[in-house]
Amino acid sequence: MSNIIALNVPPRRQRLSERADTLIDLFATQRRIQDDVFWLKENAELLSILECTGTRVSKAALAPHFGFYEGLSDRLQFFPQYYRFLLSIGLDLEDLGMAGGQMEALCHRVARQGLPDAELSDLQRAEARRLLTRRGVQCSTVDAGLDARLRAFIGRSDTFALPNKKAAYELTHIVFYLSEYGRCDPHLDDRALRSLEYAGILAHLDQNIDLLAEVCVALHQSGQTPDPIWIDAVRRASSDFSIVTEAEGAAGDDYHEYLVSTWAVRALGFDDTSLAIPVGRATFRQNTYGAGALRGVSAALFAAAKTRSNDWAHMCDYVFSMLDEDAAAVLEATVASTAHFEAFFEVFARA
Repeated sequence: MSNIIALNVPPRRQRLSERADTLIDLFATQRRIQDDVFWLKENAELLSILECTGTRVSKAALAPHFGFYEGLSDRLQFFPQYYRFLLSIGLDLEDLGMAGGQMEALCHRVARQGLPDAELSDLQRAEARRLLTRRGVQCSTVDAGLDARLRAFIGRSDTFALPNKKAAYELTHIVFYLSEYGRCDPHLDDRALRSLEYAGILAHLDQNIDLLAEVCVALHQSGQTPDPIWIDAVRRASSDFSIVTEAEGAAGDDYHEYLVSTWAVRALGFDDTSLAIPVGRATFRQNTYGAGALRGVSAALFAAAKTRSNDWAHMCDYVFSMLDEDAAAVLEATVASTAHFEAFFEVFARA
């Protein structure tokens, strides 16, 4: 009876700090090769979330990135078109504990070469500025009117009352950059806060947890408290992923939803416990994809044609009558989640 065999079975659920090391190895070595631009994207997103949430990782956990970090200068020389990914990964690695201290010099090189000049998008210029200023580097090619244009974009609330995922994600990322990922007050005015509210309404209607999580983080970084209905949706999703060990690629999985919902839960101060990460190649599958109401509501309004009104009180009974039970429940929850639904509907109805 004294011969007891101890099985090295990982715990079924872990806090983010407990699974961070395995996540780093998974994204660095198991899902894609380093020459794949999607490797850059995935690792930049993971490391950014670990860094901005203050998640502590061991120095040994950063070992899979050591060779990449050592070769950053050469990569930047040969792949200047990816300078934002490369700077982001290198800066986060150093801030997470990687020894080396080369990123200040690489930031100066990027500024000296004027790489932000190649950006057509204000959003990308804002990201470039944010990355360079992390090492105190000013880039003269980022013009003085950038902030005004960014704030004008996020202040046009009507933009975000219509389904446009690209615009909505640009909205949240502008807030991330203006707030230095929650480290300072972005000083959003009422119009910009209304834009976030409208983007959150659409995300909840669509049951787009990825976008809803980003909206919740952006509101939090702006000193606002997201509605409990939105928070509960994100919390349920963050704790309900299947993490599947697979022999073949990772394309098309829900890794981004996994990372962003985990980030939102942690940033908002809730329990970030989730499944332990298996050893080897793994993919992420979101189990809480619910039936959204956005498509059904849009179809009902389009079908109303000349009888369509932008008055929610006038249209609500008709809209609910055109939805199935699941979609109606989502719409009901969405209306209950905001004090701005009627104002949102005035634009959304396009009457």
